Amino acid sequence: MRNGKIPHSKASRCPNKAKQRENIFVDIKQYFLCTLVQIDHFSFSSSAMTPSISVMHCKLLHGSSQAMLSLYRQIERVAMTNAAVLIESESGTGKELIAQSIHLSGQRADKQFVAVNCGAAPSHLIEAELFGHEKGSFTGAKRRQTGYFEYASGGTLFLDEISEMPPDMQVKLLRVLECGSFYRVGGSESVKVDVRLIGATNRPLKDAVQAGSLRQDLMYRLAVFPIYVPPLRERGNDTALLAKHFLEELNREAGTIKRFSKQTLGQLQRHRWPGNVRELKNFVHRAYILSADILTLEIPPPVGQQVSSRVDGTLDFTIGTALADAQKEIILATLHHHRGNKRMTAETLGISLKTLYNRLKAY
Repeated sequence: MRNGKIPHSKASRCPNKAKQRENIFVDIKQYFLCTLVQIDHFSFSSSAMTPSISVMHCKLLHGSSQAMLSLYRQIERVAMTNAAVLIESESGTGKELIAQSIHLSGQRADKQFVAVNCGAAPSHLIEAELFGHEKGSFTGAKRRQTGYFEYASGGTLFLDEISEMPPDMQVKLLRVLECGSFYRVGGSESVKVDVRLIGATNRPLKDAVQAGSLRQDLMYRLAVFPIYVPPLRERGNDTALLAKHFLEELNREAGTIKRFSKQTLGQLQRHRWPGNVRELKNFVHRAYILSADILTLEIPPPVGQQVSSRVDGTLDFTIGTALADAQKEIILATLHHHRGNKRMTAETLGISLKTLYNRLKAY
């Protein structure tokens, strides 16, 4: 332990180091002394239930609100098992970081962590990407290719936006979960794997099943341990805590000492952040670039209250609205119309699914 802080790995995507496992077993007396002060942006009193050493050790999640403390306890309980996990949360809340925390806190921490965005993969290629393919199995298959399942064997496979996966692929995924084996595309030999599966969706599970985008039997198979991740607006003072954390990261990278004005920090806390942590992080980065020593950039009103109004399925824009702002409004309104279904949103807008994901990431 150095300077009262628990040692951690600098890698953000599942480092494969022996010391990572060793550091978890920190001296208990030192640990409880540390809980009386702020540890890496976590402030707890001695009477509060603190997250486990292993969750804090991952160094990926930040927050001290009751909602986050509950999340830490859930991660602690499920991490040391091999149970399938299904994460439900809005976009931008950090689903992949939570999946990584589960992986790093469990028995597979020294194995592979593989993250796959099911919505970004073309529907005609997703099977080959997940299960691999044999040489000559289709045009362009010049050699055998290992799929994500094989690559993650022994470790954890994270399937983000699983409700965007084509229905026929959901059937094949269900079989893999039940049997632990599959066939490569164009292959006749069964491939056995040992994978801890974590799925995630940004749509309420009930809505996804009713809309037909998520098979009910697959939901039950994945949701052995469902985890609900609260949006940023439900996390109390975590907004200011996270904003300071992001600013400190930028200061550390550039060797600067910029800080927030009290007014801006108050505005940050009051804003609802529909884009959640991702939107907050992007705002802090933008404010950092545009400000001198003190960050005072004005926070824009929530989406839908600034450049347009929605009436009966239509959008009315103010004359002079910037093209980029209008485009953002149209994309988000269409996504809301399709109840979060990105594939249908992309088809309606006449853009590729990859382009839609890039736009949403930027927002």
